[in-house]
Amino acid sequence: MTGKAILHMLAPGPLASPFDINMALDAGFDAVIPHINVALRDVTALVQDAMFSRPPHYAPRTGIFIGGKDALLALDMLEAAKATLLAPFEISLFADPAGSFTTAAAMVASAQACLKTNLKGLRVAIFGATGVVGFTAGVLACLEGAAVSLAGHDGAGRVSARAQAMKARFGVDALAVDASNDALKRALLSTTDVALCAGPAGVNLLSSAMVADSPTLKLVADVNAVPPAGIQGLSLHDKGTLLGSTKVLGLGPLAIGNVKYKTESALFARMSSANRAVYFDFRDAYATARTFV
Repeated sequence: MTGKAILHMLAPGPLASPFDINMALDAGFDAVIPHINVALRDVTALVQDAMFSRPPHYAPRTGIFIGGKDALLALDMLEAAKATLLAPFEISLFADPAGSFTTAAAMVASAQACLKTNLKGLRVAIFGATGVVGFTAGVLACLEGAAVSLAGHDGAGRVSARAQAMKARFGVDALAVDASNDALKRALLSTTDVALCAGPAGVNLLSSAMVADSPTLKLVADVNAVPPAGIQGLSLHDKGTLLGSTKVLGLGPLAIGNVKYKTESALFARMSSANRAVYFDFRDAYATARTFV
């Protein structure tokens, strides 16, 4: 007997994600138990309870999933969970706050597949960079060797703080840019090769004219599936489709979402069937997403 596959979901906020619960059950977990309002200080005790309540040969099929809406907090919680593990009771761990790690991984991997090249040396602008998806996409693009600009819709202040956090945590350099009006957005796009949009649902960030007027753009991508589109003229299913009469490739939210879904499902499936403990963060999500594009 290998024991049931049991997943404990740690949510820093008042709600656990139905999306993640459904995906975990569909991917093979027998039971998913949400724990809400979990603080960083609570992680050690929760992991110990989950770990020591089962014999060692059941341990890999005991999982901790870390959600929430804060990428850095999720990584801190993941590190706290790892530090708690004790052989031979090691359990499996997976961080994906607000689905941001798997979504950002899918967006960056899909963009490179559409371009038929990696991002090394390309100029990448991230719109919606203060959110968890935009932040993670920015880190991944930096790690791929891109020159990354974080576009601040309300000025450079908040994105500057995000750039500093990227540098402190991951050792990567991103440029904070004021993109608080259309003229500033056009100026940024005039020296951008790839624009990745991860703004709030139903908020238009870039007009079709801005895209068409850029002399350098090669690809634009958006994860917002709620009308109006984050990028005007981009269709939900676009997957390397030319936008209008331009030479700019478009990557739509459902094309990205298909890869995100496969990525998260695959990681959950690996957890639920593991014979030894596995540990996943955004880097693992990215490596997995690349196998689906």
